[in-house]
Amino acid sequence: MNSISPNLNLMIKASEKASKVIIRDFGELENLQVSKKGPKDFVTKTDKRVEKILIEELSKSKKNYSFITEETGKILNKNRDFFWIIDPIDGTTNFLHGVPHFAISVALQKEGEIVTGLIYDPIKNEIFYAEKNNGTFYNNNRVRVSNKLDLEECLFASNNEGVKLIFPELNLRSTGCAALDMAYVGCGRLDGYFHNKINLWDIAAGKIIIEEAGGKVNDITKFKMNEIDIRAGNPNIFDKMLKKLDNF
Repeated sequence: MNSISPNLNLMIKASEKASKVIIRDFGELENLQVSKKGPKDFVTKTDKRVEKILIEELSKSKKNYSFITEETGKILNKNRDFFWIIDPIDGTTNFLHGVPHFAISVALQKEGEIVTGLIYDPIKNEIFYAEKNNGTFYNNNRVRVSNKLDLEECLFASNNEGVKLIFPELNLRSTGCAALDMAYVGCGRLDGYFHNKINLWDIAAGKIIIEEAGGKVNDITKFKMNEIDIRAGNPNIFDKMLKKLDNF
C-alpha cells in the first residue's frame, strides 16, 4: 500500500465510521417507503448524523481546522487556512429511493487549494482518494483517467436537467451523484463530467481525484461556492469537450 498522510488517514477513518450509519439507515429505508411520514425526513436525519460524525472525527486531531459543509455551511475555527469540505451523502435522492448509488465526499483545502480528496461509496465498498503530487487510488490501487481520443467513443456524465436533449450525440449518463461521477472519471470508467451551478462540496474531492489521475479540470475558483460550472475529463478529449459545451 502507498504511504498516505495523517490527514488522509484521518479522512478514511472518519468516512468508515460514518458509513456504518449510512449502511444501517439504508437498510431501514424499505420499511419507510410505505410509512405515512415517508423517507424524506429520515434521510435528512441520516445526512445530519453522518455530517456530525465526520465533523467530530476530523476534529479529534485537527481541532483548529475550519469546515465547509452541506448541512451546516461554514464553521470557522481558529485555523482559517485549512478547511475540511464535506458532503455527508452526495446522491440523497438515490438514497431516498433505495437506489444504491451515493457517496461520502470529503476534501481538504489548504490556503484556497484542494490538496486531498476522498470519495467513499459505502454500499459498493469502493473508496477513491488522492493527495497532491501523490497520485489517485481506488481501493488502494493506483488509477488513471481513460485515454480515449474520440468524443464518439466516450461516456460522459451530467446531472443537469434536459442535458440529453441538448447533446443527443454525446453518450451521456445522469446518475444523480456528482461525487461518484467524478470518481469514475478519475479511474477511467467515465471519460468526462460536466455540470452547471453545482456546489463546492459536491465536486471538491473529485477535482483532485481527477487531476492526480492525470485528468483536467477547469478553474473553479472564479465561481461562487454554490454556482460552479464544472468541466472535467481525460486530457485527450478535454478541449474537444469544452468546445462542444461552448454555449452550455
